[in-house]
Amino acid sequence: MSDRKISGLSKPAVPILTIRNLDKTFLSDKGNVTALKGVDLTVSKGEFVCLLGASGCGKSTLLRIIGGFEGPSSGHAEIYGSAIKGPGPDRGMVFQDYALFPWLTVEENIAFGPKHQGRTRAETAEVTDKFMEMVGLTGFRNTYPNALSGGMKQRVAIARVLANDADILLMDEPFAALDALTRAKLQEELLEIWERTRLTIIFVTHSVEEAVILSDRIVVMGAGPGHIETDISVDLARPRDPASIPFNDVRRDVSNQLRSHIAPALRKSQLAEA
Repeated sequence: MSDRKISGLSKPAVPILTIRNLDKTFLSDKGNVTALKGVDLTVSKGEFVCLLGASGCGKSTLLRIIGGFEGPSSGHAEIYGSAIKGPGPDRGMVFQDYALFPWLTVEENIAFGPKHQGRTRAETAEVTDKFMEMVGLTGFRNTYPNALSGGMKQRVAIARVLANDADILLMDEPFAALDALTRAKLQEELLEIWERTRLTIIFVTHSVEEAVILSDRIVVMGAGPGHIETDISVDLARPRDPASIPFNDVRRDVSNQLRSHIAPALRKSQLAEA
């Protein structure tokens, strides 16, 4: 893979994730269901990649395999050349439903990982304070999740992954349930965190606009079974203005790609049900 431009800087492409000829099959009441077929994907260290596609195309299944929560039926999924055999501290997951510990405060949720990694009390406090400040929640350190807004809960979830010192941040439609203003603010904050940390981010979404706002690459997935249809580089400078002509040119191209893949899958599904 050639060098890529991130915010105007040349960054050497260092493969952190490699997926080769990956299949995933589930057993259901109707027999085997193939969720993913022949998936090939390489992600370089520091890239921001969006997996984009309609519901049922296998985006979340692929993310769970990368996270180690599911295993492939065949093929390979590797981090730095080593097979993914389960969850690990090198990968952190942020879900749509936050997945916070409700009995722990903001501070305690963020400190959970470092504490259980065996860090000293001073080290845990330093890391927790750093990332609590980064997501703007220092004033809520003693607050429990049930007293937080949806946007604040997602900030805690992101800080908790950062505090674990993960190499890859995996995000499964994390902003989908939020109102438009909160979603836009968290997109902006996520990009600021990415600029500061240079984490590798793999972000699942069904929103074309969100994918164009956030990513270096948009991996368009098709269904029936789930597979990668198109891998699109987004070469727009940041910050990106959704009202600009270049932004809308890219959004139109991505939307056309997405629609061209959805229509055949729908026809195939309708024929199978007939």
